[in-house]
Amino acid sequence: MPKRIDEQALHQQYYAEIRDKVTNDPYAESLGIRLTKFEETLAEAELLVQDHMVNAYGTAHGAVIFALADHVLSVVSNAHGKASVGLSTNAQFIQAARPGDLLTARAIETKRNFRVGFYRADVLRGDEIIATVDGVSYRKDQYFVETEED
Repeated sequence: MPKRIDEQALHQQYYAEIRDKVTNDPYAESLGIRLTKFEETLAEAELLVQDHMVNAYGTAHGAVIFALADHVLSVVSNAHGKASVGLSTNAQFIQAARPGDLLTARAIETKRNFRVGFYRADVLRGDEIIATVDGVSYRKDQYFVETEED
């Protein structure tokens, strides 16, 4: 039987290496998404809505809001150094955002086990929630940091 890895300790011991890996996201960078907080079960990022990010109605495109939420979901689901990929998401768009709005996405881990993780991301404009996204990830067998067990 494989030895269980203490993922909390792994997050702490390999924090810098894990953070470097999860922030290396060319798509998020291309949108101007900036990671502002990275913890074991929480991630936050910001995005300033630009003029080119709007839909035909002049409001932030849902895909841009979703990309911000998806980024923090990805970061928090990989925070233990174990490769995780999205299985499903469910988004609710509550209010519109406009160019010039600074959006913050905050994702938390609600539950995880060896194979799956459950997460919730809120996208905020100031204190107002403008969207929520629930996500489930599949946790692969391999860790992307070289542990002492390797």
